[in-house]
Amino acid sequence: MKGELARLKQTKQEAFENAIDSLSRYKFMMFGYWAAIWVHLNQISGEKEHNPFRDLIDKAREIQRISNENRGDTCRN
Repeated sequence: MKGELARLKQTKQEAFENAIDSLSRYKFMMFGYWAAIWVHLNQISGEKEHNPFRDLIDKAREIQRISNENRGDTCRN
């Protein structure tokens, strides 16, 4: 069991690294793929870690909010 958890943790780390690498090279679809893999592995691991993509999500929401304010939009998607 410990070996499986260690392997799962290593696979999550690889998924994170692949996601960040993809994003850094403008490979947005691959970023989404690897980020989703990380989230899925985190859900099945039993020991949920803090989402390492949270800062990116927060930044995207901030950009979206500013963009909506500049356009005069009041509705949220």
